[in-house]
Amino acid sequence: MPLPRRRRYRDWVRQRFQRNRVTRLEATTLTEMLDRLEFAERDNDQVKVDAMLDIIGRRSFGPLLLLPGLLVLSPLSGVPGVPSLAGLMVLLLSVQLLIGRQHFWMPQWLLNRCVSHQRLQQAMRFTRPVARWIDRLLRQRLTFLVESYAVYFVAAMCSLVALTMPPLELLPFAATSAGVAITAFGLALIGRDGLMALVALGFCLGCGFVMLHAFT
Repeated sequence: MPLPRRRRYRDWVRQRFQRNRVTRLEATTLTEMLDRLEFAERDNDQVKVDAMLDIIGRRSFGPLLLLPGLLVLSPLSGVPGVPSLAGLMVLLLSVQLLIGRQHFWMPQWLLNRCVSHQRLQQAMRFTRPVARWIDRLLRQRLTFLVESYAVYFVAAMCSLVALTMPPLELLPFAATSAGVAITAFGLALIGRDGLMALVALGFCLGCGFVMLHAFT
């Protein structure tokens, strides 16, 4: 995206989400997700999970999966507790989808958890080149894998991956495979890309292999 066009888009995001407070639209690409996170409200150089969810949208499973997935994939995963926090978010979202909730709920103590704004910006800069490359790969294909009842299978797999994230945090960089799986599932849902869902499934198997190899 050319720089002037990106600036116009960011101006539109700021006006729509920070000033007008109108109904929020869901992010549809990984790059758009990063663009929105740059404008998450901060308090004393801290950005709350609540503010991040507020700006990316709270109603769709795909965009909500991307946030914890990106946290684990970015340099923020080196902050103690971040992979476990991301795993808890994924588990809560997945279970609520499986039981048929129409609106996703998060406990207030989790929404109040903060990330340094400086670290968040560094993570966004680190992730953005990869995000542009991934967005070019996304397309609608094998949509039966990401629609209707298949979404419940995705939610079940995400729940299993989420359970591996706290123990994987004990191993250097091991939680990255879980982050890739969660992010890939989120991308598959927002892009209706069944092939990306199969990629995510492969990383789920990788998480299981790492767990078995490390703890048995």
